[in-house]
Amino acid sequence: MAAIVRKQALKTLDSFRAITAPNSRSLSDLVSAHTSKWMQDTSKKSPMELINEVPPIKVEGRIVACEGDTNPALGHPIEFICLDLKEPAVCKYCGLRYVQNHHHH
Repeated sequence: MAAIVRKQALKTLDSFRAITAPNSRSLSDLVSAHTSKWMQDTSKKSPMELINEVPPIKVEGRIVACEGDTNPALGHPIEFICLDLKEPAVCKYCGLRYVQNHHHH
C-alpha cells in the first residue's frame, strides 16, 4: 500500500515538475542519485556493525538505566533493562549491551 502511494506521489510530482520546470530532472531520478551516492562506498561499516564491536558493559546490579550517552542531549529516552545472568541484555534504542558483573567469593 505504501509503495503504491509513494509511486503515485512521485508521478504527481514528476508531472508537476514537467509543467513548472521542463528542463529539471525528475524527482525519482534525484532520489535514485541520492541513494546511489551514499551506497557507493560499501567498505565503511554500518552503525550496527560499529555498535557490535563495543564490548558488553559490566554493571553491578540486576537493573541498568541506559540513556545512550553520558550527555542526555545526545542520547535517547531512558530505558531500564533487567539483566539476565547468562546473556548480555541489549538496549532497544542504541544497541549497547549490558552484562551483570558476577563476583565469585
